Amino acid sequence: MKAYLALTQNELRLAFRDKQTLFFNFIFPLVFLFFMGVMTHAERGGAMAMLAVTNALVISIMGGGLFGAGIRAVQEREQNILRRFKVAPISPVPILLASITTGLVLFVPTLALVFGVAHNLYALPYPPEAASVLVFLIVGVAAFRAVGQIIAAVANSASESNVLVQLVWLPMLLFGGAMFPMAALPRYLQTFSQFMPSTYLVSGLQGLVVRGESLAANWEAVGSLLLTFAIGVFVASRLFRWEKDEKIKPVAKLWVAGVMAPFIVLGLFQLRTNEESTKNRALWRQLQRDDAFVIKNARIFVGDGKVIESGSVLVRKGTIEAVYGSDDPRVAALKADVVEGSGKTILPGLIDVHVHLGAPGGVYTDPKDYQSPIPERALVQYLYSGVTTVKSVGDELDGSLALRTRIADADLLGAELYSSGPLFTTEGGHGTEYFDWLEGPARAAALSQFVRMPKSAGEAQQQVRELKSAGVDAIKAVLESGRTGILFSRMDLTMFRAVIAEAHAQSLPSSVHTGGARDVQDAVEAGASSIEHGSFSDAIPDAVLARMAKDGVAYDPTLSVLEAMRDIAAGRDELLRRSLVQQALSQKLLTGTASMLKDGKFKSEERVAGVNGAIAIAQDNLRRAWKAGVPLVTGSDAGNMLVFHGPTVHRELQLWVEAGIPPAVALQAATANAAALLRAGGRIGTIAPGREANLLLVDGDPTRDVAATERISLVVFKGERVRRADLFDSAKNPLKP
Repeated sequence: MKAYLALTQNELRLAFRDKQTLFFNFIFPLVFLFFMGVMTHAERGGAMAMLAVTNALVISIMGGGLFGAGIRAVQEREQNILRRFKVAPISPVPILLASITTGLVLFVPTLALVFGVAHNLYALPYPPEAASVLVFLIVGVAAFRAVGQIIAAVANSASESNVLVQLVWLPMLLFGGAMFPMAALPRYLQTFSQFMPSTYLVSGLQGLVVRGESLAANWEAVGSLLLTFAIGVFVASRLFRWEKDEKIKPVAKLWVAGVMAPFIVLGLFQLRTNEESTKNRALWRQLQRDDAFVIKNARIFVGDGKVIESGSVLVRKGTIEAVYGSDDPRVAALKADVVEGSGKTILPGLIDVHVHLGAPGGVYTDPKDYQSPIPERALVQYLYSGVTTVKSVGDELDGSLALRTRIADADLLGAELYSSGPLFTTEGGHGTEYFDWLEGPARAAALSQFVRMPKSAGEAQQQVRELKSAGVDAIKAVLESGRTGILFSRMDLTMFRAVIAEAHAQSLPSSVHTGGARDVQDAVEAGASSIEHGSFSDAIPDAVLARMAKDGVAYDPTLSVLEAMRDIAAGRDELLRRSLVQQALSQKLLTGTASMLKDGKFKSEERVAGVNGAIAIAQDNLRRAWKAGVPLVTGSDAGNMLVFHGPTVHRELQLWVEAGIPPAVALQAATANAAALLRAGGRIGTIAPGREANLLLVDGDPTRDVAATERISLVVFKGERVRRADLFDSAKNPLKP
């Protein structure tokens, strides 16, 4: 112990006399901090400022370990300093530990300096888990000093050690996240980075500082660095040389592979689990969502019916910080990027409350394409189209909940998902017909994921409670007997009412698929939260509409699905040729669907006439519901043929206006009203301070020309300015986990 303390004291005395050591330990990290601060606009605060700090600390740790320990020891060996220690006598371990301790002591003031400067320069708060950050950094310093000592052990000269250090330093600097976020790198480089020590130093530190995680949440990084320290000291002690003329056997250099063992194992583990890549993507999302920008000089449709003719919206750290009226804010004082909005309109991100993610809305020519990630692609198409939130009202349970988690964890960049899970129906009821082509266990498995068919009121209540425990956001039930040519068994009202009552007891919104006016009346009397489709066959009674208005039961007419049915029967392809559809859909889906329409086997003039009659009834029901004061919401029923995920909401708004609904009323249905139905009105659906920054910037004025919603200039999701062109790039936004 005396030898160790004496060596440490001597090392520190020499270090503080060495101008090069002082520069690389104290000046260089600050230079890099300023450089990163300028590059990332750290003056705006948030995660970008944290990124500048963490990267500066990582550079300091890597530099101190590789250049400090890696080159300094070789220089001491060449100057015969180590030879003098040999005759003391002293074993290699105290020398190695003294070097590591010196690095730790030198790093502490660097740590305080970097955080202190960032706090005063960028208003960066000190990390809440300061003790965890300190422990992790100590482990990181020790690990990289150990790596540097191995380089010193195998290098035969100072010049050779410098070459080896550069060969190790540069890849870890460029591809390990110290210079660039790993999620921004090409996929093959992200794979390569999984095997580098710097990757886990960077991800662990950023997890603690940027995401506020605990040490336990970063156990892979902590464990791998601790193993590196232990293996590094062991290997360095075995290869330690006292004199420059000492040679080590070439085979002995294989010991060096030992220090990489933890990262080889961890890299292989990450290739299988993809956890590190997922974490890196989530961090990348947070960095972009924490940025600050202001959209100025734009018309603002607030969402609740109010319009600010000329104003500005300030976004910071993923939320709307301020909304300005005609008075132009002093942009320079906001410390935010500027987006010019002249001639444009800002709306809340649109919401589609009725989607089915499991079907693409069209036809693929090659059956293998149906094995592609259709739900994932659908959510990406929604975000591309400015639809920032959707509600699934009939999809497989496990898949939809897993996909909701991927979106929430920022693993996949797509619209936020609310899931109703399986829909409640009855044997032979609507929803069961999709699986008639299956038999035996396959059909049973599919039905268990997609529907619930209770046999008693008690069983219905239990199934609702089970879905609540599973984590669904809402309940969907079917109340329809079908129509001529397509008949369904209608759910028993006793069980139906039990479902709705239990959903209410569990604080879950309940949406009800209806086919006719009688279904609507029964659903409203049972206490449903929303009516889906309404009636395509007869007029909804005025008394029922009055009850809906009084009870706040939302109405979702889904006119788009009727238009699609008519176009299929007529063989029309106008819906395919819409610009936004052409942009959002894959070429394979466009080609296959166009071929289906051209084939003409579904053409039927009689069918066209029948659907036109249903459209007239649906339009009339919608107009009367609006005049009665019923809260209207927009749902596309996407997933049905020619009802495409994403662009269809815009077409739904246009169909409403064609039916006589004022554009502003339709827009409110797609924003504030829809958010209220999701019970998320305090978070999304309106443009107000404190709301989540889900925004759509379009050219023109959609309150006068509702088609302007399709002329998208910018989509903002949770504060992130979405790079729409990158959404379908699997290297930047993976559709599969």
